[in-house]
Parts: sequence; C-alpha cells; structure tokens
Amino acid sequence: MFTVKELARVLLHLVMFGFSFYGLSGLDVSKIMLNTPQRNAKAQTLLILASLALGYLGAQFILALTYNLAS
Repeated sequence: MFTVKELARVLLHLVMFGFSFYGLSGLDVSKIMLNTPQRNAKAQTLLILASLALGYLGAQFILALTYNLAS
C-alpha cells in the first residue's frame, strides 16, 4: 500500500490543481483564441492543461520548501 508521505504528495498535487484551476477559470481564454468552430472546447482544454502544469509546479515548490526546511 501507500505510505503516508506518498498519500500526502498526491493530495497536495490534487489540492494545488484545484487551486490553479480555480484561479485560471477567471480568465476568458476563448476571447484571445482564433475564431474557430471549436473555440470553446479548445479553450477549456487549454485551461485544464495549464491548470495541471501550474498545479504541478506549485506542488513541487511546496515539497521542495518542506524538504529544505526539514533538513
């Protein structure tokens, strides 16, 4: 099974993904994209991918801080 440390890492990544998705959902990306028939679907996909990337970076930053502070 998973250790507590591994579960905390997964939970931190999920929480940071949620925060980044919430923060980026305020942007209307579809207005700056090209006028194509699937513009809203592409904007939503871009929002999800950007949220994943930002959530990962935020989680890695927090994990690096806690690792450096613990040692």
